[in-house]
Amino acid sequence: HLYDGVVILSAQVLICRNYKGDVDMAEIDHFMPLLMQHEEEGLLCPVISHGNVHFMWIKHSNLYLVAMTNKNSNASLVYSFLYKLVEVFTEYFKELEEESIQDNFVVVYELLDELMDFGFPQTTDSKILQEYITQEGAKLEVAKTKVPTTVTNAVSWRSEGIKYKKNEVFIDVIESINVLVNANGSVMSSDIVGSIKLKTMLSGMPELRLGLNDRVLFALTGRDKGKTVVMEDVKFHQCVRLSRFENDRTISFIPPDGESELMSYRINTHVKPLIWIESIIEKFSHSRVEIMVKAKGQFKKQSVANNVEVRVPVPSDADSPKFKTSTGNAKYVPEKNLVVWTIKSFPGGKEFLMRAHFGLPSVENDELEGKPPITVKFEIPYFTVSGIQVRYMKIIEKSGYQALPWVRYITQSGGTLVFICFILIIIYKLVIIWTAIDVKSESQLTFFFFFF
Repeated sequence: HLYDGVVILSAQVLICRNYKGDVDMAEIDHFMPLLMQHEEEGLLCPVISHGNVHFMWIKHSNLYLVAMTNKNSNASLVYSFLYKLVEVFTEYFKELEEESIQDNFVVVYELLDELMDFGFPQTTDSKILQEYITQEGAKLEVAKTKVPTTVTNAVSWRSEGIKYKKNEVFIDVIESINVLVNANGSVMSSDIVGSIKLKTMLSGMPELRLGLNDRVLFALTGRDKGKTVVMEDVKFHQCVRLSRFENDRTISFIPPDGESELMSYRINTHVKPLIWIESIIEKFSHSRVEIMVKAKGQFKKQSVANNVEVRVPVPSDADSPKFKTSTGNAKYVPEKNLVVWTIKSFPGGKEFLMRAHFGLPSVENDELEGKPPITVKFEIPYFTVSGIQVRYMKIIEKSGYQALPWVRYITQSGGTLVFICFILIIIYKLVIIWTAIDVKSESQLTFFFFFF
């Protein structure tokens, strides 16, 4: 059991659904005043209480999604459900905001009734919901026949009778890197948060088995470890057989049709900044400021970073900008108080310089250099950081058709900023490798990835 009611509101209540009747829905009138009071006191909390009623809330765009309960509910499940609401509504309305709720309140009520029943989550997959809750009047006749089998089937995330002329699976291994560097240039902490996403275009009801270079799996089987990774905080889609994974680390599942996130994980590992940034700031009698920024590529010379963008913050009262760069172009963005230095191609091992000169008013400015820090964005093709690999993908379907899986590795920016003195160093951006997987044997697959 999650909670008794859910309310969507902005400045006023837009829509609400009372699932059990244990909580008076008029209690929501206390939410906004309490939220504003907590904001003023600097004690903003994801759970707000009024008497014996608890409000658990999230904010999306200009909306607040609030769950109300008077019981000791599982908060983590409540928040998972609220974020799932956002995901489903976004799938239906493209943009979830006040106008989309007002324009589609009938569909919203239908979705709230299907997503949860008497406080218990039910069907939460948007693709399954779209089979019988539709916004198009012409499709409403389909709903008159019968409820789709996916609602009562053991495999509730996939429909029967799916057919494709060409059977393919696209696997995206997406990793976000968080690096924290102190003022001395030492890496204080670093980790990788990853996810494996699928785009499945397979006929019938296939079973897939995915093999990774998981160190625990290699230890269980007694094989030579080679290059392996240790995954922590692993979270799976509901289609994965958890008992199978716990027993022998095999990722076995019947996939949802179309796009889905198969799993997410975290890897604790030392990651060095791939582009190292150093800067020197000089102020002259509060009349002008000069900034020198040096960028060095700390990756292999064979690789090239594309579309590098270095964002350098400057004082809000700076004027009369002048720039000099050893490569690329620099421009001043006054509305964001930034200098944006762009480099289309940045080879590994190279160093580039950018100098900026600004005038300052005679009045002393108390702004601190480096607030906010310098940020860097870039993309490096054919590059991975953690070393995780999809070793094989086996597709088993009773009709015996042949299918072609594809793998793409992507490294992108994480949420943790990286500082050196006043400088933020790294934001990783889209690193792509496309690889075709031969599904005949595991040994061929291993060689194919080694070759690349």
